[in-house]
Amino acid sequence: MNGTRRRSFLKIAAVSISGGRLLAQTSDPATAAKPALVSAGTDRQGKSRSVGVSTTTYKVLTAETAGALFVMEQANAKKGGPSKHLHFTQDELFYVLEGEYVVEIGSERFHLRAGDCVLGPRQVPHAWAFVGESTGRLLLTYSPAGKMEEFFNSREKLGIAKGAYTSATNADAMLPYGMKHIGPPLKIGG
Repeated sequence: MNGTRRRSFLKIAAVSISGGRLLAQTSDPATAAKPALVSAGTDRQGKSRSVGVSTTTYKVLTAETAGALFVMEQANAKKGGPSKHLHFTQDELFYVLEGEYVVEIGSERFHLRAGDCVLGPRQVPHAWAFVGESTGRLLLTYSPAGKMEEFFNSREKLGIAKGAYTSATNADAMLPYGMKHIGPPLKIGG
């Protein structure tokens, strides 16, 4: 590792360690999350959800981490994904469990397969699309959780249960959930 990369890595590690200490000092053990198994293919709340071109299962709920994290899995059988948008305060991690996806973050486009991941930083426009020929599963992690779980729970009110994941027609409705609509979904072949 060259000197510059090593120093950057050490800075990140130092911030992570000190941030972990801060979290440990301010966390109340009485309100700490309890371990909870969520079996493959199941939802943390035992619900069945459909959003746009995906079915969704929640894996870690916002309340379980005092707002620090929300994790969900999108299962795709149809090609496509959400419109381009950004999150004001959430970083979003895209981790492919199965299939093939394209994730566009800012001006960069990433072709991901099972085991690949990419971080979408807050304030940076992004979109993703399932592009595989069979099925796909994408784990989405939001940190801090913000109102992402509430947004997905409100999908019917926003008019996204039957159609587009996000669209210009509900752009104003995204703002209270800490997001901004930027543009159309990614164009994909086939």
